[in-house]
Amino acid sequence: MVVLITVIHVIVCAFLITVVLLQSGKSADIAAAFGGMGSQTAFGTRTAATVLTKATTWAAIIFMLTSITLSVYASRAGARSRSVLGGSASAPAKSAPAQKPPATPNK
Repeated sequence: MVVLITVIHVIVCAFLITVVLLQSGKSADIAAAFGGMGSQTAFGTRTAATVLTKATTWAAIIFMLTSITLSVYASRAGARSRSVLGGSASAPAKSAPAQKPPATPNK
């Protein structure tokens, strides 16, 4: 089950990266960097949702669900299994060498 969710997660990650990179940015030309296109609103014009934006939304939802599912499986598996460092023996504590008391000058 975990392997299937992991495979779906990786595929959705690749798809999400591709879809985000395919989208064109709003006011991404050089005039926008110098204050051009002032007639538009702060966040660009309002357009209808395209296929790419809908695909991005659904891919993000699936990505979040598979991330949460994988983290729940990992936490449950971690609770019943040992830690990676659980079987290693701890190193004995090193004691500092004894220090001589400071010498007092004889008068």
